[in-house]
Amino acid sequence: MNIYPWIGLAVAVLTLWKCQVFTKVILPAAVGLVVICLWQLACDHFLSDTNPTPGQTLAAIFEIDDNGRLWSDAAASLFRVTWGFFLAALVGIPLGLWVGWTTRGFQALNPIIQALRPISPIAWIPFAILWFGIGDGAGIFLIFYASFFPITVGTMAAVRNISMVHQRSALNFGLTGFELFRRVVLPAALPQIITSMRIALGVAWLVIVAAEMVGMDSGLGYLINDARNMGRRYDLVAATMVIIGAIGIVLDLLIRKFEDFDEVRWGYVKR
Repeated sequence: MNIYPWIGLAVAVLTLWKCQVFTKVILPAAVGLVVICLWQLACDHFLSDTNPTPGQTLAAIFEIDDNGRLWSDAAASLFRVTWGFFLAALVGIPLGLWVGWTTRGFQALNPIIQALRPISPIAWIPFAILWFGIGDGAGIFLIFYASFFPITVGTMAAVRNISMVHQRSALNFGLTGFELFRRVVLPAALPQIITSMRIALGVAWLVIVAAEMVGMDSGLGYLINDARNMGRRYDLVAATMVIIGAIGIVLDLLIRKFEDFDEVRWGYVKR
């Protein structure tokens, strides 16, 4: 047996293992291909005939695209998520900074925040429809609620967990008051704030799909519900789920762009 081709293959694999293109493109693509193969295998041997195969799901994606619903429903979901998440960050980050930095603010507001935080945003759907009707207003409110608490609590924890060594060092250099907060506290808290924003965005994307399935007349969640009721079109349901996952990846990549800023980069370890 000639072992030299196998040695060459091993060297090539080890070389690719250290290659950035391999780790960022080829490796995730290979894992995705394995998942698709397992999906096809499950459909062939374990699941019933009503479960869509990868090929049927891909065909359903093109069908949704052809009838024009893909872009309109995706735009409706993204509109609600964008505004709800933006408003939650606009309110939650300053509030979390203040509550985490001031003892009286923490004592006053932390109990109410911890009391409201465990309530599922889905439980607020009836009130959201009652207050805002069926449409964008209810969706934006639910996204705001779902995003507000992860962002606020994460920001509070980021501020309160700052090392006292940093604060005392800054005091030794004469930094006090707002200058201490601006030049030490805020930069030290930013990495964890961005992490909390990533978590909040993931939760928001989950909530909007669930809310659209129950109480709205557009969006990707509504598309899933409509496909299920439209003659058991589970291929359309699976296609919409794949689209939701793909958009979720893009949203996470966008929010991670904040990690490239010089003010934040120091807080992340490159592996």
